[in-house]
Amino acid sequence: MRIDGEDLESTDAAFAPPWQIKSQVRRFPARVQRGWKVAMHWARGPQPARPWRITPIFEDVQTLPIKLLDRYCPNKRHKVFLLIAWYGLWLLTFSLVLKRSAFASEIPGFGPPNMISCAARFWGRGNTCGLHGDICRPFGGSSNEVPYPFRCPASCNKVQLTDPYPVGSQQINYRSLVVGGPMADSAGGYGDSVYRGDSFICGAAVHSGFLKNEQGGCGVLKLVGERSKYPSVKQHGINSIGFDSYFPQSFTFMKGSSAQCQDLRWPLLAVSVFFSTVLSLFTTSPGVFFWSIFTGLFIHVALVSDPPGHSNYKSLISTGSGRFLPAAFCAAIMYNVAVRHSLRGLRAQVEKTVLWLGACWVGSLNNYTFDKIPIQRLTPDDLKAQAGALPALFIIISVILTIALTQAWFIRIEGLMPKYLVVYGIFCGTLLLLLAVPELKIRIHHYILGLLFIPGTRLQMRPSLLYQGLLIGFFINGIARWGFDSLLQTPLELRGDAPLNSALPTILPPMIRIDPILQKPTNITFQWTFPPEDKQPDGDPYDGISIIVNEVERFKAYRDQGIDQWTWTRTREDLPEYFRFAYLQGGQTEDYTKAGTWTAEGGWIPMDRGPSG
Repeated sequence: MRIDGEDLESTDAAFAPPWQIKSQVRRFPARVQRGWKVAMHWARGPQPARPWRITPIFEDVQTLPIKLLDRYCPNKRHKVFLLIAWYGLWLLTFSLVLKRSAFASEIPGFGPPNMISCAARFWGRGNTCGLHGDICRPFGGSSNEVPYPFRCPASCNKVQLTDPYPVGSQQINYRSLVVGGPMADSAGGYGDSVYRGDSFICGAAVHSGFLKNEQGGCGVLKLVGERSKYPSVKQHGINSIGFDSYFPQSFTFMKGSSAQCQDLRWPLLAVSVFFSTVLSLFTTSPGVFFWSIFTGLFIHVALVSDPPGHSNYKSLISTGSGRFLPAAFCAAIMYNVAVRHSLRGLRAQVEKTVLWLGACWVGSLNNYTFDKIPIQRLTPDDLKAQAGALPALFIIISVILTIALTQAWFIRIEGLMPKYLVVYGIFCGTLLLLLAVPELKIRIHHYILGLLFIPGTRLQMRPSLLYQGLLIGFFINGIARWGFDSLLQTPLELRGDAPLNSALPTILPPMIRIDPILQKPTNITFQWTFPPEDKQPDGDPYDGISIIVNEVERFKAYRDQGIDQWTWTRTREDLPEYFRFAYLQGGQTEDYTKAGTWTAEGGWIPMDRGPSG
C-alpha cells in the first residue's frame, strides 16, 4: 500500500528537472511550450509524492521468524555468529552432495570417465572431419572396437539442434540429433542399439535405455565402424532419426558397463532452495539477504543447474570464479540502484521469500522454467523456422510492455518519473547509437535484460519484488552460463551453424554407367561450373569445390588443378547414396547444396533448391 504525506527522497542539487529548462523551451512555439508544461506537470506526479510501502498480510505470521530470532539471539554478535554458522552448514552440505554427484569413481577396466556435454558427438558438421573423415578417426570395427568411457549430465533429452542439419535427404531441426536405435534383428536392448557417429552421445544413451534422463550417469560405449540402415525409433522420450544408407562410424553401449554415478542436480537444488529460503525468512538486512542469495544462486547455476562447457570440475570452478567477480561488480550497481530501496524496512518475510526469492530461482533456472518457449534466437530465420515462435514473441513483447507501463505509472505516483525519463532516455539513446554501428548487430542477452530493467523495480511493491527477483535470476543465469557476451556481434557470430547464404554450385546432369553384363549401375560422374566473375565475392573468388557423400567429404579440388569432373564408384549396390556440393573459397567452405540422391536402382534425384545445414 502507499502512505500519503511522506517526504520525497532528496534529489541531487546539480540535477535540473526537464520542466525547469525554461530558456530552451521558450525558443519553441507557444503551443509546443504549453504541451511541454502539461507533460512535465503530469510527469511530476501528485504533490506531495506518495512513496509505496508494503504492509504485510498477516503481519504476525510473517514477522514470527524475526521475533523468534530476536528472542533467542538478541545480541547482534550472536546473530553474526549464527549467520556464519549457517553459511558454513550450507557450504558443507552443498559440497558433500556435489562431491558425490560430480566426482565419479573409475569404471572398472576402463579408468575414469570423460566428462562430456549433452551435445557431445564424435563426428562434426559438414566437412569438419576432413577428407574421408580422417580427422574423426578411429572409426572402429569388428576387429577393432574402440571403447570410450564417458559421463553424461542429467536432462539431456531436451537438448536439440537449433540450425538445420542434413541426414540423407532430410533437413533436421529443433529435435535431438540421435540417428539410429535398435537394429531390425536385435532384441531391443541398449547393447543392440547402434547409432550413427554424429549422434549426440548422451541423447543416444538415454534413447537406448542405457542411462536415465533424470539422473545421467557413466558408462562405456564402443565404436563399431560402418553400419547401415539406421532405424527411426521413438522411446524414452526421444524420437530418433532414420537413415537408409551407410556411415563409416557407429557406436553402441557396452552391457554391464554402467557405473554407479549420478547427476544429483535435483537433490542439490533442494539443498540450495532450503538454505536460501530459511535465510530469507530470518534476515531483514537488505545487504545480507541480497549478497547471500546472489552468491548462493550464482554458485548453484555455475556448478550444477546450467554449467558452461567443461572437461573437468577444476576447469569449471576456474571458469565460474572468473565470471563471478565482474558479475558481483554489476550486482553491486543493481543493489544500490534498486534492490536496497525495495527491501529497506520490509518486514513481509514470507512475501519477500515467495515473490523475490521464488522469482529469482525461476529466473536463474530459466533453462528449465522457460525451455518450452519456442524461441532460441531472435533472428528472422529462427523465428520463421520454429513453430509457434512468432506468437510467443508477440505475447512476450505484450507482457513486457504491459509491465513497463504499469511500473511507469507507479513510478510517477512516487514522484520519480523525471529521473527515470533521463535514465531511460540515456539507455535508448545508447541503443540507437549501437544500432548505427556498421556491420554489427545488437544481441540482447540474459544479463542485458537484468541491467536494463532493474532500475524500474526500485519501488517497494509486490509486483516490483516479483520482477526484481526474476531479473536478478536472469542476470545470474546469463553470466554463470554464458559469460559477458558482447552486446554487439558480427552477423557471423549470430549465424552459428546456419547457412551463409553463399552461391551454390551448378551441377550438370550426372552420367551414370551401367554394367552391361549385370545391368546394374557401377559409377556416377559429376561435372560442375563456377559462376561468372561478376557473381563471385570481391577479392577472394570461389576457387574450388567440395563433395560430400553420406555426410563424409569424399572429394576436394581447386580450379588451378584443372579438374572439372569427378567419378564415384558404388560400393553398396542395395543402398542409396546422398551427394552434396559446396564451393571452396581458399580454406573456407561455403554452403552445401541440399542432397541429391543416387537411388539403389541407379536413378538420380536432383537436389532441391537452397542450402542444407
